[in-house]
Amino acid sequence: MHRAAFIAATLLAGSATAQVSSGKSTPEHVRGDIVTVDGNTVSVKSRSGETVKLQLADDVRVAVAEKGDLGDVRDGAFIGTTAVPQSDGTLRAIEVHVFPDSMKGTGEGHRPWDLRPGSTMTNATVAASGAAEGKSPSTMTNATVAKVAGRKLTLKYSGGEKSVVVPADAKVVKLEPGDRSQLKPGVHVFAIASRQGDGTFRAERLTIGKDGVVPPM
Repeated sequence: MHRAAFIAATLLAGSATAQVSSGKSTPEHVRGDIVTVDGNTVSVKSRSGETVKLQLADDVRVAVAEKGDLGDVRDGAFIGTTAVPQSDGTLRAIEVHVFPDSMKGTGEGHRPWDLRPGSTMTNATVAASGAAEGKSPSTMTNATVAKVAGRKLTLKYSGGEKSVVVPADAKVVKLEPGDRSQLKPGVHVFAIASRQGDGTFRAERLTIGKDGVVPPM
């Protein structure tokens, strides 16, 4: 019995050492505006005011976000949503990004997010949607949208599902595949990157805004 415990402890220690020695770091999020593009290096002025250098991975994936609306959130659509928990156990969406068919399955699942304290990100398929109960937010000024309090979505992903209420004032964007040629100074960007030993970031996924849209992720 003691021998089995020793072997198990040794295996766990070896696994932890392998993770450290692999040099892999936890992905971080960079949000801001592109300042310069020089080959594979993209300089971004972050929301906090500092300049961050992104080294683009050879297989970097670029997506473009354009303005959308609640009408784009349909049954069967694959979406991502940043949300915060509500007292009734559902999630309240801060933003929604709708993936095209060619990007279905991207980042599928549910995980913690850092847009706001306590926020989460869920990438999943809309299995059902319906009108959410309650009044429209008092800040709504668009008469057409104000008639809709929002939508309550059932989102299903591999291994689980979540109920998410999308209020009428949630920001909705549609995503489409992009490429490196669209990375230009002044463009708003959201990057998923890994911090390197020299302080730079290796970017593997970028989402950029179209026509002034700020990626809300």
